[in-house]
Amino acid sequence: MELNLEFVRKQFPALGGDWTYFDNAGGSQTLKSVTERISEYLLTSDVQLGASYEVSRIAGNRIQEGFQFVADIINAREVSEVIFGSSTTTLLRQLSHSLVQTMSPGDEIIVTNCDHEANIGPWVNLEEQGIIIKFWEINQDSFELDPEDLKRLLSPKTKFVSLTYASNILGTINPVKEIIKLVHENGSYVCLDAVAYAPHRLPDVQVLDVDFYAFSFYKVYGPHYSALYGKKEILKTLPNINHFFISEDDIPYKLQPGSSNYELSYGYLGCKDYIEALVNFHFPEKDYLDIRSKAKLAFQLFADHEEKLTARFLNFLNKKENVKIIGKTTSDKNERVATISFIIDGVVSSTITEKVDKYKIGIRFGDFYARRLIVNLGLFDQNGVIRVSMVHYNTMEEVDRLIEILDPLI
Repeated sequence: MELNLEFVRKQFPALGGDWTYFDNAGGSQTLKSVTERISEYLLTSDVQLGASYEVSRIAGNRIQEGFQFVADIINAREVSEVIFGSSTTTLLRQLSHSLVQTMSPGDEIIVTNCDHEANIGPWVNLEEQGIIIKFWEINQDSFELDPEDLKRLLSPKTKFVSLTYASNILGTINPVKEIIKLVHENGSYVCLDAVAYAPHRLPDVQVLDVDFYAFSFYKVYGPHYSALYGKKEILKTLPNINHFFISEDDIPYKLQPGSSNYELSYGYLGCKDYIEALVNFHFPEKDYLDIRSKAKLAFQLFADHEEKLTARFLNFLNKKENVKIIGKTTSDKNERVATISFIIDGVVSSTITEKVDKYKIGIRFGDFYARRLIVNLGLFDQNGVIRVSMVHYNTMEEVDRLIEILDPLI
């Protein structure tokens, strides 16, 4: 079964315009169904929660539906394991503020040098409170994190390991299940930043046995909002960072200062609408399935299509002797997502994107907030990498047009 691009693209109004979007790792286009859900909430139930009157009860139920949808698609055990917040950066900082209260000076946290700063900065800042930070660095030849290097960093004092599921520059899918097992054997917690992974693959937090898992809705076809999963048994032990009178047992509220954004919490149900419509279109005989089962089918279609797009673009780059791909050179969907970064020998990366802009194709250059990685690779003075990030609504024709434009520029 192939993904029907005509059906898909009709669900994203922006795709009917003049621009081709290859900057999706920075933020995907938004589903029409998401905007409809947001409008529905604001126009018919924009009231404070917790009141006895009917509209307030409707509003509360709608927001709870949004939490339940996220719990379902990541396969959380309970909806109380899901925290919403304005961004993954904010959510991870909130987690660090709570978690550090359970730690002592001399305890250790391991971070990578290839993450987005959202999953490095909050932990590095804990050095001010006596926490020791260790960096797990990628191999500069393979652009991979080696679990053997992690083993050397782990110690009895290691309390927490934080890493990316898939790098927003490298596109590499890290062997997180193996890593999580290794960390748990050491008696430590694991946090996955899945922002660059979530648009492309469906997770199962129970199968992974991950302790914390974060991603952003606006990278997965929704509004500018985010979610953090945490195992219930761990969340219950974390100190309250909300108002003093909020119970320590009140999860996720004790870790969600100011509550959730109502219209965005409900609005992300537009993604549920999309998944159901897409699966019913492609697999009408599967209408009886629950939303997680439908999401599995949808994301399998996404992965298969994106692998083809990736193969086409990588085949072009791999033939260029003066091009270096910063990441894996394979298009294998089990090893990478459709985020491709590269540099050109002797060329400042920004000069290429500027020349592509006039063709109304959105690609990008820079460090993409993975500043430590770009500096470590010696690419900062080159204005970082050129990044082409594709998702399932991109077409082969769009890739071919980009190749046609890039070919004489490289």
